[in-house]
Order: sequence, then structure tokens, then C-alpha cells
Amino acid sequence: MSSIHPTAIVDPAAQLDEGVTVGPYAIIGPAVKIGAGTVVGSHCVIEGRTTIGRDNRFYSHSSIGCMPQDMSHRGELTELVIGDRNTVFQYCTFSTGTHKEQGVTRVGSDNWIMAYVHLAHDVVLGNHCVLANNATLAGHVHVGDWAVIGGLTGVHQFVHIGAHAMIGFQAHVSQDVVPYMTVDGNPLTVRAVNLTGLKRRDFTPARITAIRQMHKLLFRQSLTLEQARSEIEALKGQGGDEDVQLMLDFLAESKRGLVR
Repeated sequence: MSSIHPTAIVDPAAQLDEGVTVGPYAIIGPAVKIGAGTVVGSHCVIEGRTTIGRDNRFYSHSSIGCMPQDMSHRGELTELVIGDRNTVFQYCTFSTGTHKEQGVTRVGSDNWIMAYVHLAHDVVLGNHCVLANNATLAGHVHVGDWAVIGGLTGVHQFVHIGAHAMIGFQAHVSQDVVPYMTVDGNPLTVRAVNLTGLKRRDFTPARITAIRQMHKLLFRQSLTLEQARSEIEALKGQGGDEDVQLMLDFLAESKRGLVR
């Protein structure tokens, strides 16, 4: 049975599964679906066509499923879809999508999203990501699994951030960040392979060796991007094939150029 505080306003059309908790003064709109075990903190507003999975925790005063901050949006029916077991701290804002892409803003599972984070329209956030305080993702940003985005970081629209990448504090991200790398500074620069993160996730020595080779080919040998891609392709069969393919796919989809 759901637990709804008497001061909360939950539209009768909203769909709340077993064990949902809704705190004081929260507002839940009519097109909202919330999975079992999710906790909605005090003063949260969840609106729009928003679907939330199981066992999420929203702390107080977040605005989830709000209208896109896009001047071309004319009230079209778009969505926000959130997975399972995410932790969302105070004063976060997640917008629904626009028809400029697929009409969906999508958040995966097991993410740790700190206070004042903004996810704009059509953002795609993977799984197991960490977004520190005041990280701001503009429209159409895509973030791979296990990425870490430092506090006070702004990410330009349409930028892609690869899986296992780590972005330092107060970064200005206007180009794509390739997987597995640590970037920081002003201007933003690739510093090294994110070894600490990879070791914490039990990457094998063979996988780490392949990733280090890709780092050298992309950023340390003065190769053109096409030359580096060819050399990376040649790494297949030496261990770490899944990481090599992930890198090749990322490079093929990059539209804004790479942070170097």
C-alpha cells in the first residue's frame, strides 16, 4: 500500500505502485507513473508524461517532468522515462523531451544525482553515473554508463560523453568526451585514462592495456582521427575487444569533435 502524506496532492489519474511514499506538500500530476518502493520527498513536483521505475529516492524540492526550456516547444506530448534505484538529491530539474529528437528524456538506473543538477530536454543518461552538485546538461546531451561529471560543470547541447569518462570540477564541455578518459582544465583537456574508475569496476589487465593503447593512438601520437580509428580497429583480437568496439562506435557517432 502506498503512503501519501495528507498534505500531498496526488491526481486521481496518477498511477502509483505498491509501496510508493509521497512526502509532505509534494504534487503528482495525472500522467505520472511511479514504480514500487520509490520515495518522493517533501515539496517535489512530478508532472508531465513521466514514468519512474522502482526503488528511486527523490529528495525535497525537485521538479521532475517539467516542460522543456526550449522556445520552439509548443506543448507537444513528450516524455520523461526514469529507470530504477536512482538517488536524486534536492532541487534537481529534469525536463521532458521534444520532437527535435525522439520526444523522450531518458534516465537509466543506479545513478547518483546530487543537488541542483539540471537534465534538459532529450538528455539520455546511462546507468551508474555520478553527477555532482550543479552539473548542468543542455538539450540532447548523451552520457554513457559509469560516467562521472564534476560539480559546477556545464555540458553544451548535443555533446556526447562516453562510458567510464570522468569530467573534473567546473568544466566547460563543448565537445565530445571519449570513453574511459579523465578530462579537466580550462580549456578542457584529456589528462589520462580513468584508471582509478576502471580498477574499481574490476577491469582486467588486458582490457586496461587496450584502453591505454587507444589513449596513445588518439591523443599522444599526432595521428589524424581516421588514422587513429584504423589503428584502434587493429587492436581487436588482443584482449579488450568490447572496449575497442565501444570506442569505435563512439568515434563513428561523434558530431562535435573530440576534447583533446
